[in-house]
Amino acid sequence: MDHEFLALERELAVFLRRARASSGEMAREVHPELEPAAYGLLVRLEEAGTQRATALAAYFGVGKATMSRQLRALEDLGLVARDPDPADGRASLVRLTDEGRTRFRRVRDARRARYVRKLAGWDRAEVAELARLLHQLNASGEDTT
Repeated sequence: MDHEFLALERELAVFLRRARASSGEMAREVHPELEPAAYGLLVRLEEAGTQRATALAAYFGVGKATMSRQLRALEDLGLVARDPDPADGRASLVRLTDEGRTRFRRVRDARRARYVRKLAGWDRAEVAELARLLHQLNASGEDTT
């Protein structure tokens, strides 16, 4: 039997369950009315910069309607804004507002400090290896449609 893959599945299930709970907490720290799923949008916009909604939907593997609803909620909270896309007048570009960036960075920095404390006993090379392997796993997920 594939014991390695069963162990991987088990550990990922625990990790994902904890990550979902953590995302909910972080989302509420950014704004009490922020949906947990929308926190990832803030992460992506901070990381990648201004994006079209269609690019965000493709990145997260969700439909346009779901993305539109989540972006509307973020916009209503003043965390993101939409600007006309100069390359295509029919489309808009989504960006973090100054308020959204400030709130997000405060929570992200606190989360990073928690990781530093939690992994204080790890060698930095182990942390780097974990990040590399998770990146490799995430990148392999982008290839499947």
